[in-house]
Amino acid sequence: MKTTPKYTIVEDYLINRINTGELKVGDQIETEEQLAELFGYSRMTINKALNRLVEKKQITRISGKGSFVSSSHVTKSLESQSSFTEDMKSIGLLPGSKLLTYELIKSNEIPVISKKLNLKENIFVHHFVRLRTGNGTPIAISYNYVSTEVLPAINVESLNHSFYDYLKSLGYTVLGSELEMEAVLPTTEQKKLLQIDQGALLKSKAITTVSFDGKERILGYFETFYNGNIYTYKFNK
Repeated sequence: MKTTPKYTIVEDYLINRINTGELKVGDQIETEEQLAELFGYSRMTINKALNRLVEKKQITRISGKGSFVSSSHVTKSLESQSSFTEDMKSIGLLPGSKLLTYELIKSNEIPVISKKLNLKENIFVHHFVRLRTGNGTPIAISYNYVSTEVLPAINVESLNHSFYDYLKSLGYTVLGSELEMEAVLPTTEQKKLLQIDQGALLKSKAITTVSFDGKERILGYFETFYNGNIYTYKFNK
């Protein structure tokens, strides 16, 4: 008679609690020490079970904080035009933003991006970096370049909230984005900000167009790195 591996018993125990609703999205599960004591298994066995649950995207392990029940997965494709805020709401998480840096730079300092946006020489560009969260947990980092010719001024406080909602409040209509996506490895800084130890990130590069006063304009270039435990990329057929 085949014996069920110990790590599978731990996996099944936690998956059952998730499926029955006892553990909800964002809930913290027991520590390795607590599970080892509960089952009488070694820390190595418990660690294997938890790592397998990470691979199955059932939980997320955050260094120094513990293990948490993952949200439903977000799958992005080149056709996807949903915002981060919409993504988080779709999987039952409260979207959040934290402004990390903001500055005005000249277009000639970013020649590659300026070419993408068809910017004139020596005009100012809003450059800001934001940490995006779901239920307070870091999920993505966005690096943003917005033309001052299209959006002359920004209320910096608004960048701690939904940027799309802010644009709408000013009368702008977001028409869509040209997207490129790829899987990349995180930098040391990105690992620290996203509180992850390993795994790939989903990198999204978007050139976004808006309408204002009846005119269509290229607003800016948005480069976002998503936690690969939450986001995946769907290849187009």
